[in-house]
Amino acid sequence: MSVDISQENVQPLIYAFIGPSGTGKSHRASLVAVDKGVDTIIDDGLLIHQGRILAGYSAKREATRMGAVRRAIMQDPQHAEEVRQALRALEPKAILILGTSRNMIFRIQDALGLSDAPIEWIFIEEIATEAERQLARRIRTEEGKHVIPAPTMEVQKSFSGYLVDPLRFIFRRKGRQVEVEKSIVRPTYSSLGRFYIADSALTSIIQLSLQPMPEIAKISRIVVQSASEGILVDLEVALRSRQQLFRILERAQQEVERQLEYMTSLNVLSVRITAKGISCQAEWSAPKSRIARMPT
Repeated sequence: MSVDISQENVQPLIYAFIGPSGTGKSHRASLVAVDKGVDTIIDDGLLIHQGRILAGYSAKREATRMGAVRRAIMQDPQHAEEVRQALRALEPKAILILGTSRNMIFRIQDALGLSDAPIEWIFIEEIATEAERQLARRIRTEEGKHVIPAPTMEVQKSFSGYLVDPLRFIFRRKGRQVEVEKSIVRPTYSSLGRFYIADSALTSIIQLSLQPMPEIAKISRIVVQSASEGILVDLEVALRSRQQLFRILERAQQEVERQLEYMTSLNVLSVRITAKGISCQAEWSAPKSRIARMPT
């Protein structure tokens, strides 16, 4: 049973952009949106408005292909309600919805209470040539890469620990220059396998990021707490002097965050550093206990 997204039952125009999986729909979604004057996109479970991810959960984070399909058509009631609420607040005049078939578009409409909304159909064959579609399929099959029509800074909030690369390009539409940023990710369910970041690797990165700072004598404790959105880091250190204490700790925070995000693609939610004392030892010292990973 669907729920109308507004009490007045005034529903937006739906631009349904359909085509087989891996043919480049997400890559061209921004172009289609600009051509149609649309700033709201629904793609693989995400609601994207003016380049910001406002609601939803990406199908690309699902562990199985079946789970990804269910997520993309918003079969989870909580997921669908989150997107419905965001749409109520936005009240968009038009929405670009991406799907692999007419039936998929209909199911997304029903989940979001948009069953009565008018539809204009757009097919990937109208936007991309056969050669371009074949290239998109090859990249998906051989490299397992997928495009999300949102900037990398937005995508990294939802894809902590994933390899996310920016993709920027400039084009002209209707006499004006338009710059678009997208993101390239590899889904969890990719047949090419997955990668893991060992606890010892995180510890080593933290240690090496602080080792060049002569003001820090040793790290006595490292705790990393994992969450779906990213990681929280808690450190205890000993300093060589009480002078400029807060400046030193602030610089250490920034360096740990910068190195972790650069080397792992993890979203670092916070870095808390506590100065536990002053040490006069000559050599820099690392903690004996490598890491303590807290339950989420």
